[in-house]
Amino acid sequence: MKGLLDQPVTTWLTGATSGIGHDLARELAAAGHRVIVTGRRQQALEELVACSPQHIISAAADTTNPQDLASIGELLDNHGPVQLAILNAGTCEYLEVAEFRSSVIEANITTNVIGTARCVETVLPALRKARNQGLPAALVIVSSSAWWFPFGRAEGYGASKAALTYFAHALRADLAAEGIDVVVVSPGFVKTPLTDRNDFPMPFLVSSSDAARRIVRGLARGHNEIHFPKRFTWTLKLLAALPQGLQDRLAASMARKSNTRQETLDEQ
Repeated sequence: MKGLLDQPVTTWLTGATSGIGHDLARELAAAGHRVIVTGRRQQALEELVACSPQHIISAAADTTNPQDLASIGELLDNHGPVQLAILNAGTCEYLEVAEFRSSVIEANITTNVIGTARCVETVLPALRKARNQGLPAALVIVSSSAWWFPFGRAEGYGASKAALTYFAHALRADLAAEGIDVVVVSPGFVKTPLTDRNDFPMPFLVSSSDAARRIVRGLARGHNEIHFPKRFTWTLKLLAALPQGLQDRLAASMARKSNTRQETLDEQ
């Protein structure tokens, strides 16, 4: 995949209305790439287009809705060849175990896993068409570093990202014969409207513009695993290598501290 971004390419980017997706669209457009941006908020998409009307194309859709995605498939075909798909749309809902609700798990899985799978179904014909023309093609799935360690309250979010990463790795194996690269992006904490709602410390927090630059740089270098910031992600990888019993004790200790802090905030 190295060299994919050396020349202008057409990219489909989901989750483009805010956070990492918004800044990725601007970063790619500034580098001369054409970007088809998808999100649910039409006005936010139009504001993105206004930033770079020659390079950004609006395609509003809910990525969990098959009917919305059907129209996107036609648009991708009209603006082909699409050589790069960055599937970034996602959500994060935390679970309060004292009031366990399976709907929280469902919401995370529906958006992060099912929505992404539906996007793959939508864009794969376009990527295959690019490969048939002898062009490089890549599928980028934005996961999270959260799946490396069992954080309290993240039963739904962490499980959805673990499933998403496994899905991407298995897809990488299946698409290797077709020459379609699959890249997994596992960010740490990134300042976005989603993380602005968090009520706990977020170590090594990076801006969404910094995250976008790191992703584009990793793609330009041909990396199929992109994770950052390294001080945070390598710490999580080391924790994941500990014996399970020790991991469990650490996770339980961190969950107790988090619950105590939340109780203090609720009392204020």
